[in-house]
Amino acid sequence: MANEDMSISSILASIARGEGSTFFTLNLDHLVKLRSDSKFREAYRQATFVSADGAPIVYIGRRTWKDLQLTAGSDLMLPLTKAAADAGHSIFLFGSSTEVLTATEKVLSDASGGRLVIAGSIAPPRNFDVESALADQYIEDIRKSGAKICFVLLGAPKQELFAARAQRQGLKCCFVCVGAAADFLSGRATRAPKGFRRFGVEWLWRLMSEPRRLAPRYAKCAKLLAEIEWESWRNRRRSAANEEAGT
Repeated sequence: MANEDMSISSILASIARGEGSTFFTLNLDHLVKLRSDSKFREAYRQATFVSADGAPIVYIGRRTWKDLQLTAGSDLMLPLTKAAADAGHSIFLFGSSTEVLTATEKVLSDASGGRLVIAGSIAPPRNFDVESALADQYIEDIRKSGAKICFVLLGAPKQELFAARAQRQGLKCCFVCVGAAADFLSGRATRAPKGFRRFGVEWLWRLMSEPRRLAPRYAKCAKLLAEIEWESWRNRRRSAANEEAGT
């Protein structure tokens, strides 16, 4: 998806057609995981919609799609719920904790002027297995709720694997994987200031906030980005050499 507006309109169009779909927000951490997790790769191959979540992904993607813009799950959740309320579609919240879900429900309801219909919410146990019988039970609960949009708040790769499993079971619902979006909306976590987001360094804010947890992850992301840039530079050099040889 090129931008936030296109993401929202595409989801609503999919619902109007009576389709089941999944929406993933690609970031560098996902790219790292995709290299080693075959099930995660398969979930991405099945994804209906994918947006660019993070300045590095936008930077890389614009080599092919010039109009690509940042569309992060943390930014998408609130406007998408407002659009759902306008269209008369109910939503479901799956993941996080009971406390966060309760607070998030109030924020979303207030933001829509009380028009949003929240069909249900589930906070699965911490050791939740997305390939278990319990996962299938939760999927059936979401189906019975009649929700047209389910926000999945488990973090990668669990949320994408759960969404892909639900889609394979034929739910006519869009599963939107938005990670920690509910933590930000509920006030449990603090989002980076707008200045950090404007200049594409939200990752730096998060690293300063949780250095011990995030430093190893971001080191892997930085290594992968360097590898991608090196390969891109080599390809450009080869192309230039080939063009020169052909003249």
